[in-house]
Amino acid sequence: MKRMKRVVVIGGGLGGLAVALRLAARGHQVTVCEQHETFGGKMNVWRAEGFSFDTGPSLITMPHVFAELFSAVGERMEDHLTLMAVHPLAEYVYADGTRFAYSVSLPEWLDVVRRLDARDVDGFFRFMKLGARLFALSRETFLRRSSLEPPDARTLAALRHLPLRRGWGNYHRTVADHFHSPYLQQLYDRYPTYVGSSPYESPATLIVIPYLECAFGGWHVRGGLYRIVESLIEIARQWGIELRTRSRVRRILVEGGRARGVQLEEGETLQAETVVFNGDVACLPQLLGASSVSAAPAERSLSGFVLMLGIRRTLPELSHHTIYFSADYRREFHQLFAEQILPDDPTVYVCAPSRTDRSLVPGEGETLFIMINAPACGARFTADWISTARARIMHKLKGAGFPDIEDDIVVEDVWTPHRIEATYSMPGGAIYGPNSHGWRRAFLRPPNKDRRIAGLYCVGGSSHPGGGTPTVLLSAEITSRLIEKYES
Repeated sequence: MKRMKRVVVIGGGLGGLAVALRLAARGHQVTVCEQHETFGGKMNVWRAEGFSFDTGPSLITMPHVFAELFSAVGERMEDHLTLMAVHPLAEYVYADGTRFAYSVSLPEWLDVVRRLDARDVDGFFRFMKLGARLFALSRETFLRRSSLEPPDARTLAALRHLPLRRGWGNYHRTVADHFHSPYLQQLYDRYPTYVGSSPYESPATLIVIPYLECAFGGWHVRGGLYRIVESLIEIARQWGIELRTRSRVRRILVEGGRARGVQLEEGETLQAETVVFNGDVACLPQLLGASSVSAAPAERSLSGFVLMLGIRRTLPELSHHTIYFSADYRREFHQLFAEQILPDDPTVYVCAPSRTDRSLVPGEGETLFIMINAPACGARFTADWISTARARIMHKLKGAGFPDIEDDIVVEDVWTPHRIEATYSMPGGAIYGPNSHGWRRAFLRPPNKDRRIAGLYCVGGSSHPGGGTPTVLLSAEITSRLIEKYES
């Protein structure tokens, strides 16, 4: 009979909660230590004056991955969450005034592509075919198994999907090979930002991201995406998982080359046979006794500057997602990564989930999540930077015809790279940990099982297989399977 193991999970983000649930369902005694007052990590919530805001992810893709997690613990996702398809998925607005809606409905989207450049209909299908082959390959390899595990029969069989051309080159050049329209090139160049990276430095394998969005759509959760976290917490309590807030871990205890538990800031010791770290892997050395984090600025993903605005005015003309592009995309990314400065002409992302879900507002009004990419430079984001960033956002929106909302703001919250760094213990405020520049950083991310210390594991966006909500859930699945394999 399998002996029940004690497991401590450091961090109650989405990955930490998911791995805790999977391990509890397999009979382990699990404690989750979260340093803050609420669980969820970056997938969190802010509520004020009847307005409700998701502070992290603003949509989900691959809903079947979420459904599989619920199924793994004997639940049906539909009994806990109501998913709402976002249609159209987004509206794109360009510096010259061109604007159009992006839809995952092929007839609607192909009409747009034809109007922009009829030659790109063929390019779109070739682009999606390449993305499909990359997904078929990664689904049976990268997204299913640890990077340290030897290939099995399924992995070897999947190699028939290996794209021999274009799949391993530069992302932007591959996009340009498929599309003539500069508007479509800029649209598809945006997708590496989903993992905090530049299209000009990332590998073409990230084409799997626009494919997944097209194939599986984009979804909102009624009541906000934080309902996912709230549902997992409810189920965790039913499984007897000990959920501890305001429990910051000072040190991972190691004896004889094996993790033996954790020590909390207050001095309390929690003994365990297995420790799972759900945080930025660059911070792990500190918990093992090192004096500093191990993330060089050049390796960091993007951070963000975010305005969350609750306004009393209803804007029915606004889409759920709208992207206002910069005039010079290459210059924007050069400023973000090479110069490490705030772009002088930033691309502005506006998410208005209240256009889809009126439960997020107190009757009239809108919830607006407005974001620009920012360099992961943490403390450099001073009060002057905040003022400059806000002014550039409002200038950009006004120039694109966005309504003047300054006098309608009821509540406002501001997130900077420094606040992200301090709140989530992320070096520089890098939202996705390391960037995906070059195939090594994109696909050889820190492994889920520590190479040196037995019983120590990692889960989440900065470890294998990477960032994004469905990918984090796959990280939890891989990690829990490794624990079953090596710790039973």
